[in-house]
Order: sequence, then structure tokens, then C-alpha cells
Amino acid sequence: MTDNFESADEALRIARELVAGSEHIILLTGAGISTDSGIPDFRGPKGIWTQNPGAEKMATLQNYMAESEVRAASWQMKLESQFERREPNAGHLALVDLENQERLEMLITQNVDGLHHKAGNSPERIVEIHGTIREVVCMACDDRGPMEPTLERVRAGEEDPECNKCGGILKSATISFGQGLVSEDLERSEQAARRCDLAIAVGSTLSVYPIANVIPVAKNAGARVIIMNGGPTEMDSLADVLLTGSISDLLPKLVSQP
Repeated sequence: MTDNFESADEALRIARELVAGSEHIILLTGAGISTDSGIPDFRGPKGIWTQNPGAEKMATLQNYMAESEVRAASWQMKLESQFERREPNAGHLALVDLENQERLEMLITQNVDGLHHKAGNSPERIVEIHGTIREVVCMACDDRGPMEPTLERVRAGEEDPECNKCGGILKSATISFGQGLVSEDLERSEQAARRCDLAIAVGSTLSVYPIANVIPVAKNAGARVIIMNGGPTEMDSLADVLLTGSISDLLPKLVSQP
């Protein structure tokens, strides 16, 4: 852990050595990697749910399916967020560098912003465990497509757009509260955790389960663990190295090779 090192610089040096000596790295990224792209976290002082408690209701499947007013507010919130204009920051781009080094086994993200795709990581290496806001899905017939055409309908005056194929309720392809995760994604993530030689958690408090379990799974299988976050996490005791600070500053330094 960082506390055992003389300085933050020493911790970063040792973490860099772990990266350089690893061939099968898994990453778990959370909201903290995207804050420098202008995307707020959820429960922080400036978080989405902290500043707008109604937003959590929009993210609850039962409320979303039952109340057209909740759906209308959700679509308006998507318009106002202008998520499609957000760009990857240096932290996202560092993970493309890591993949180009042929060290990245899997990139598991709790984020729905699609910025790992936009940065250029290979889609087959990305697991969006909570889904994606880049797509919309019909809750009745499961028809799926890009988000932008539906947002255009909202801009044109449709408060609660329906599926063009069956008239069902449309929803962003994100996993809401009360909605099950994709079992295949969980299984892929756990398998990768068991065979990796280094697990790195970035920008996550490691408090959202079951996906946070990939860190102890990797640790128990013999992997080393690096945790990078702006503050404490619930799994700091599992870390071989703790790195605290700006992720868009630290992550490029961590993965860059001499």
C-alpha cells in the first residue's frame, strides 16, 4: 500500500514496475475516470444524484416503466447533458496506449458514457457492465439502435417517444436499478479476473456489487492490485499500491513505458 512507501512518487514508481512486468492486465473503471471529461459522478458533492435527487428515480426501472412523466424528464435530462459532445480525456487515452502495448486483457467499466469506445479501445476488450447511453432499446420487442435518432424526436417535440416497430417504451440501453446485469458480461469479467496477473481499479469507490468483486477475485487468484482514485475506496486494504490524485494526470504516467 502507498503508506508503506516514502512518497507518492515512490508509489508511482513501483506501480509502473508492476505494469511493465505484467502481460495480462484487467482494468475496472468507474465514474472518476470521466469527471475530467465534464461528466459528473453520482454521489459526490457535485454528483448527479446529489444535486438532483429526482435523477435517481429516473434510473429506477419500476418508476421509469410506470410513469410517463419520469420518462419525459429522463429524455430531457439526456438532451441537457449533451453527453454526445463529451470527449475522452488523457486517462481514457492512456488505456488505448496500454492496449497498444499488448498488456490489456479486458477493460471493464461501470460507466455508460461510451468514452472508452470513443477513445479507441477495441470493442471486444470492453465490457460495459452497466450498459451504454450511446444506444436506445425497446423494452417490449428489444429492438436496439443508436441514441441520436431518438433524441432528434425529443428535440422535435416528442416528450416520451415510442418504439417505431411495436409502440413499446423506449429506454437508453443502460442498466437501471431493478434491472438485471447481463450474466455473460459478469462471467467474462470474472474469468478475466481469475487469469490476470495485474488488476487495476481506476476512479471507482469499489462499492458497487457484484462487479467490484473482480478485484478480490483477482487478488485471491494471485494477481497484484493497483487502486487509483481521488479518495479512499472500500478495498484499499487489498491494494499492493494505492495511487491518489487526478486520474487524467496519474494514469498516463502509470502506463507510459521508458
